[in-house]
Amino acid sequence: ALATGLHDALAAAGGARIVSVSSSGHGASPVVFDDINFERRGYDPSLAYGQSKTANALFAVGVTRRWASDGILANSLMPGGIWTNLQRHWDPAELARTKAMVASAGMQAKTPEQGAATSVLLAASPLVEGVGGRYFEDCHEAEVVPAIVDGIHGVLDYALDPDDADRLWDTSLAMLETPVGPRL
Repeated sequence: ALATGLHDALAAAGGARIVSVSSSGHGASPVVFDDINFERRGYDPSLAYGQSKTANALFAVGVTRRWASDGILANSLMPGGIWTNLQRHWDPAELARTKAMVASAGMQAKTPEQGAATSVLLAASPLVEGVGGRYFEDCHEAEVVPAIVDGIHGVLDYALDPDDADRLWDTSLAMLETPVGPRL
């Protein structure tokens, strides 16, 4: 909703960029269009998170497909493993398992500043001028992989699928037109 509301201002700016924060968590689930709101299947926070991060990547593909001719490009990114307040909502056992997996893989968590580096690159660097609809990690374009085996690197092809990006765009617009509560 925000991006569509800002479209005209972004187009007037000339060369606007949108940065959509995704995550390697997209590997947990594609967008399940037939049950996007978990109404016919049990709610699973990991799958919901994965689906939302896939949607963020597809949004960047969709923006670029629709608005590149208006001078608006979007990219998505994986900021990296960063211990933030997001984890305060995790089940303590799940958090302990995740921290143990990270430690056993020899990975180190990024600082918030390190985690912001790819976002800053995509927002402001001339290195990505004219680049859109892509997925980045660690300040470079991520490789399309069949599976995210180390839990953090790569992008799955369904997160960049142009047909799914179009379907998500249409689904999102339909949701925005559907009243879901009191109008503010």
